[in-house]
Amino acid sequence: MKRLLVTGGAGFIGSNFVRWALRNWADVDVVNLDVLTYAGNLANLSDVEGDGRYTFMHGDITDAALLDRLMGEGIDAVINFAAESHVDRSLMSSEPFVRTNVVGTQQLLDAARRHGVERFLQVSTDEVYGSLGAEGEFTETTPLCPNSPYSASKAAADLLCHAYHHSLGFPAMISRCSNNYGPYQFPEKVIPLFLTNLFEGRKVPLYGDGLNVRDWIYVEDHCAALGAILEKGSLGEVYNVGADCELTNLDLTKRIIAACGRDEDSIEYVKDRPGHDRRYAIDSSKIRGELGWSPAHDFDDALARTVRWYRDHEDWWRGIKSGEYREYYQKQYGGGGGV
Repeated sequence: MKRLLVTGGAGFIGSNFVRWALRNWADVDVVNLDVLTYAGNLANLSDVEGDGRYTFMHGDITDAALLDRLMGEGIDAVINFAAESHVDRSLMSSEPFVRTNVVGTQQLLDAARRHGVERFLQVSTDEVYGSLGAEGEFTETTPLCPNSPYSASKAAADLLCHAYHHSLGFPAMISRCSNNYGPYQFPEKVIPLFLTNLFEGRKVPLYGDGLNVRDWIYVEDHCAALGAILEKGSLGEVYNVGADCELTNLDLTKRIIAACGRDEDSIEYVKDRPGHDRRYAIDSSKIRGELGWSPAHDFDDALARTVRWYRDHEDWWRGIKSGEYREYYQKQYGGGGGV
């Protein structure tokens, strides 16, 4: 693998992976293709802009002609992060999710197949499995049962990858990860939203009774898992990625508040969102056993690192919350960066 195309590399997990790949693979050139929607931000990668192995290209994964040009320049592998990913936004309008997550994945698969790409990793989510009861964990053979337009669009993309491998021999693999946290996460997501609200002296909005359960993983551990799948994963396979860190949203909120030196008066309970899945939990024994991956970060230590990062990068998140970063991209790329 000499030339890697990372789609959606200016987003949260994508930018962390670009940084991880450049740090861990000395012989890999990384091409970052990102359309710079509201969640894409080149400031996420300002520290690697001078690396000769890194190239940014502004563009949309639904643009077949652009993908043909890119793939024709000798792409050996593709990792697809490009996605609309916020459940609440999908409940307001599903069209952008179907366009990017389904049609965009289909265009990527077709272009990669035409140009003989050797490995294709679709980065998915545990949300495609639906909701668990009080017991059990999602395995790679758990039936898909998505409960939001977001997760339905990701499940559709996963099934396209499976079908291309099964029927066409395409070298696709799928990863499904639990909830991520860490640096550069867009502050509409729960941990950075709560942190930045607390830094501003505001309350944190907690859905429902706060007893929904999520399985949390530090983004650098997720990136290491994706690197292992790209290097050693078996074609056609699905790999679940998780850190065995189940927390209720209420427990998570209390830990965030404590890490910021605030008390529980900072919690504001708000009406639950429609179709809110009750519990997610990942069985990651397959990737641990087959590929030798395991998470390296303890939750409380990594949360403390995350809190410090957001404290130290106030200009980054304030520019996002104010919308200033979108104005820059609209001028620079003729409309990129808008919601």
